Amino acid sequence: MNPIMDNLTALLVVLIAGWLWLNTLRARELALAHARRACERAGVQLLDQAVALRSLSLRWTPQGLRVRRHYGFEFSIAGVERRNGRVVLLGLALERLELDADTDSDAPGDTGEARDGDTGQFVP
Repeated sequence: MNPIMDNLTALLVVLIAGWLWLNTLRARELALAHARRACERAGVQLLDQAVALRSLSLRWTPQGLRVRRHYGFEFSIAGVERRNGRVVLLGLALERLELDADTDSDAPGDTGEARDGDTGQFVP
């Protein structure tokens, strides 16, 4: 193969890898921000101030192929026990946010749903 084509191919691979890395960091920051807002609204404490990537998949949307990321996090109602929450992003948009049920307040997390801070809608 032509050395110029080899170099261009290597450069393209590096550029795509860099874009994917930056996009993944941005998605994690967004997932953490959504988790923080949901915990604040529900009156619970976000533990470890972190989200963890649980799964990654591809999904076709009307806008084209998007990466679907499932993040998990933990929260506590009164600092007593750990409960689980989930954030699902489709591309960089919030698809679903859930807090485990059995919280003691009437906040959106009680039914396993949380309010999307950007749209003001409950996200199933």
